[in-house]
Amino acid sequence: MASPESAAQPNPPQESSAPAAAGQEEAPREPAAPPEAAEPAAAAAAAEQAEGEVQEEEEEGECGFCLFMKAGGCKDVFVAWEECVEAAQKEGTDMVERCHEATANLKKCMDAHADYYAPVLQAEQAVNERAEAEAAAAAAAAESDAEKKEEAVPQQAPPATGEGKLEEAVAERV
Repeated sequence: MASPESAAQPNPPQESSAPAAAGQEEAPREPAAPPEAAEPAAAAAAAEQAEGEVQEEEEEGECGFCLFMKAGGCKDVFVAWEECVEAAQKEGTDMVERCHEATANLKKCMDAHADYYAPVLQAEQAVNERAEAEAAAAAAAAESDAEKKEEAVPQQAPPATGEGKLEEAVAERV
């Protein structure tokens, strides 16, 4: 027997099968988003795109290393270091002397944010170790060259105390 509840609920409308009957496939339907929900998403996407374009214009021509450095926690310190280096180049002054403090600040900041800057810190350590090894090898080579030169220079015999002994040695050979 049919319950009174099932008789009270209308059956959902059946979709027309006309396109299938005509041999056409119907495109799958997606539920339409409410207009209120679509507007903030579109506005956010547009803002993101505009921000990305501005950022690309600012960063156009920047090296990958600079972008990496600025993306971490030491952006401000890196920018200060970068400005110091550029100023030294423009003035023709020694960057090492002029930017010593900015470089030290950058190193301290990178050490404090080692989780992000680990690849750069590891590369720096490898470069330092290689430079030390090359310096040690150069020093050893220079020392070896100095020893070879000492061996190649004939040593003068101490002055003979008795020249007669030299004459005796010559006479024995003759």
